[in-house]
Amino acid sequence: MFKLNNHQSIIPFHFTILLLIFFVCSFSTGANAASSSKTTIKALYIPLADHYAALVAYERYRDKMHYADFQLQQMKSWDLLQAYFQSGEVDMAYVTAPLAISMFQDNPHFRWIGLMHRDGNALAINEILNKEVQLPVSRRARQPNAKVAEALLKAYKTNVQVTEIGVPHLLSTHSVALYSYLKNHNLILAFKPHYPGEVLAIAVSPPKSPAFILGKKNRAKPAAFEQSLPWADIVETEGYGYVAWYSKDVLPWPHGHVECIALATDQAIKGKFDAVKEVMHYIHKAGADIEQAREEGGVALEQIVAIIRKHIPAHSQQAIIASLSPELRVINYQHLNVDKPGLQLIMDLAIEAGILKAPVDIDEFADERFTVAETDISTKQTGIPSAYE
Repeated sequence: MFKLNNHQSIIPFHFTILLLIFFVCSFSTGANAASSSKTTIKALYIPLADHYAALVAYERYRDKMHYADFQLQQMKSWDLLQAYFQSGEVDMAYVTAPLAISMFQDNPHFRWIGLMHRDGNALAINEILNKEVQLPVSRRARQPNAKVAEALLKAYKTNVQVTEIGVPHLLSTHSVALYSYLKNHNLILAFKPHYPGEVLAIAVSPPKSPAFILGKKNRAKPAAFEQSLPWADIVETEGYGYVAWYSKDVLPWPHGHVECIALATDQAIKGKFDAVKEVMHYIHKAGADIEQAREEGGVALEQIVAIIRKHIPAHSQQAIIASLSPELRVINYQHLNVDKPGLQLIMDLAIEAGILKAPVDIDEFADERFTVAETDISTKQTGIPSAYE
């Protein structure tokens, strides 16, 4: 019987190693090729509950995307986001509606392709104002009645000066909601110092809004802010302010009012259509995931909170859970397709308030080719259209 000598017995082992190296390299090359075949979609966002669906889409579904290499970049302020997006160097941005309209008027190189959420901002007041208001303990009982307006009017007459209320940007849906509330209770909102009005809106970056309201309290001055969630919840959960009311009750609208909208550049729509459409599909699906998690609670909600805090550690677990309360439902991530009448409502109020100078043609502004059917994003199904399988 033929036997291999010692030298011959080593050859098959070396050959096996070479084969393993070959297959590993081939797999790696194939994976890199698959990754490089995707089209980069870079999107800008602000650390707000408004943009949670983008974070969930990024963490859960970017590896399932066939067309898009989805990338996110967090911006510290709306002005920085605006400048970067208007430079044309990124593909998408998630922007509060009045600011997006103003940007389109300045440089119409993009289109509105969907919503990021509905409702989702709130008025928070400091202890000085709440001594007059005496808010109910239950947040469900807090409504935009006359009490906050009466406290603001009393402060104006007593101090002979306006009360400053912080908003994330003067060109924001938050400014619209604040204007609408004050108008309903016969108060005037000014957007510039020394203009007539009992209340003055000033721009305060969302992450700085808790410090803004606390600083006013320490100087014995009444103050408030109208910001996106969870910043109002953070103020209350940390004990130096109170949520007075939610925007959903000031601007009631079917499925919730329009707030932050998704924008895509004309260049991205023309050259990366499938990739942009795929990103929007998974944002819708991520929104459905958040909705299901908030109803289930437990592990499902903990997973969503973990994703959010990975990207936005300043959002405390307690504040995120409060913002996503299924009982309050003060923000939602459903019905995220283009809503032209909903945007018309916000735009008309913004023009009436002097927030916007002129309207845009919404039909020209919107691109409805990115519509996603509700059945395609059901969490009870795979939720992936055949084009993405």
